[in-house]
Amino acid sequence: MVVGLRAVAASFVVPGPSGVAVRTRLRVSAVEAGVLREVGGLLGSLASGDLAVRCRDGLAHDGERWAVRKRALTGRSSSRWAGAITKATHDQWALARRGMAAYIRGLEAGVAVVRHRLSLPVGEKGTKGAPGGYRSRREWHAKSRRLTVLEARRDRAVSDWRAGRVRVVRGGRRLANTRHHLPEAQLSEGRWRGRWDAARMFLSADGETGKRYGNETIRITPDGHLSVKLPTPLAHLANAPHGRFALAEAAVFPHRGEEWADRIAGNRAVAYTLHHDPDRDRWYVTASWQRKEIPVLPLDAALAAGCIGVDMNDDHLAAWQLDPHGNPVGEPHRFFYDLTGTAPHRDAQIRHALTRLLHWARQCGVKAIAVEDLDFSTEKTREKHGRRKRFRRLISRFPTARLRARLVSMAAEHDLTVIAVDPAYTSRWGAQHWQKPLTTPTRKTTRHDAASIAIGRRALGHPVRRRTAPPHDDQSDRRGHRTAQAGPDARGREETRPRVPGPRTRCDGTRRGANAGDQCAQNRSGHTAEHESWHQDSLPLSL
Repeated sequence: MVVGLRAVAASFVVPGPSGVAVRTRLRVSAVEAGVLREVGGLLGSLASGDLAVRCRDGLAHDGERWAVRKRALTGRSSSRWAGAITKATHDQWALARRGMAAYIRGLEAGVAVVRHRLSLPVGEKGTKGAPGGYRSRREWHAKSRRLTVLEARRDRAVSDWRAGRVRVVRGGRRLANTRHHLPEAQLSEGRWRGRWDAARMFLSADGETGKRYGNETIRITPDGHLSVKLPTPLAHLANAPHGRFALAEAAVFPHRGEEWADRIAGNRAVAYTLHHDPDRDRWYVTASWQRKEIPVLPLDAALAAGCIGVDMNDDHLAAWQLDPHGNPVGEPHRFFYDLTGTAPHRDAQIRHALTRLLHWARQCGVKAIAVEDLDFSTEKTREKHGRRKRFRRLISRFPTARLRARLVSMAAEHDLTVIAVDPAYTSRWGAQHWQKPLTTPTRKTTRHDAASIAIGRRALGHPVRRRTAPPHDDQSDRRGHRTAQAGPDARGREETRPRVPGPRTRCDGTRRGANAGDQCAQNRSGHTAEHESWHQDSLPLSL
């Protein structure tokens, strides 16, 4: 049995999406854009002040202090805007806490790796499970200083975590630091100021079921007319009854418009967010709502018609269709994308690639897509991968969570099920057992194509490694022992078969048959017989 292989986790059906978000452009005049900027700037300043109060409260915050904050904001805006601001502040503080916890875990992982490598002799080689010692005394000394830095950062972060301190920048820390490096970012001060003001605006309101059209603060009627409840200091800007400011042009949702219209017709909650793109000088509105929980399809039912195994890579998705028995069908498919450039560009590239994948899956007639349950959150530390800069860059920019979330959301619209499998050894075993047999003079099977087969077979419950060798040209064992395929219910089928003592043949046991006593003749080898004397049965075992 191979030592060091970890247990493979069971595959599972990924739950469907729990919410929907759609966006559309708003056609606004110069006057309307000025009013929206003024409203967003005022509410943004109130949100910044409320966030500062929430951060000062730290772990001592409770429901009473929340009520105090909301009452303070109500007099400066309105009760509805105060509720939206305080809720957004609390969510932002909680997000910062989760980010700090992830930061601490990363530091602890780096400290553990460096401490382990420092404890080993210089130049000692590592194994597949653990790294070895550092290559030289110079590197050992540099890493010892690096360990001190990491431990200091970890202790400081743990101290902040226990005290409930978080560090949040409304508008983004990266954009705030860009202010000091405008030439390198190729930005003027005016363009940076436009991005900064747009990022710090607050024009977001959660919906409420039972209210008119699902939202009283930002309301969109079934015919698309949008109106905003103005805060008290800006009530003089109202152009509609009840202190509201209405836009002249209607908002139209081309995507999921019927679902949105059906929801607001029943006065069910819909949340709206208005945001400004300063580079294009355009305004957008995003509508979001929760969906009913989609029943999870049983694993056996989803795999009744086979599945499509998908291997996610840095620049493409490698996919191959498998029948219910785990056999590859047809040719492999690759769906390419480009992860360079801005975040919207990367998101669009992923969306287009997944669209092509889902259309092909529907043509194949399958109901399930198998993907790896990847998580690089603990793998991005520089201390673990050392000089492998290309690999570190790959896992740092690879959007595993976003890609799977996007796939689950889009697959639900095509009535497809996503199955997550354990990623252990899929690439290694796929290349070892499937790449060469599936390579033909007209088809070059890549390592990623073979990994997609391994992923699909693991989702279907079949072993990845092929234990049945191709048949020989005769029934003799002169070329080696022919193994047998383990059944889908056999325990340890993903592991190496233990060595069974005795002759490696499928004939009757020793002391049986014509060659029962002659082990040399039985095994066709040069070994001497285990016993000098033997006894032949009085009657043959077969006629």
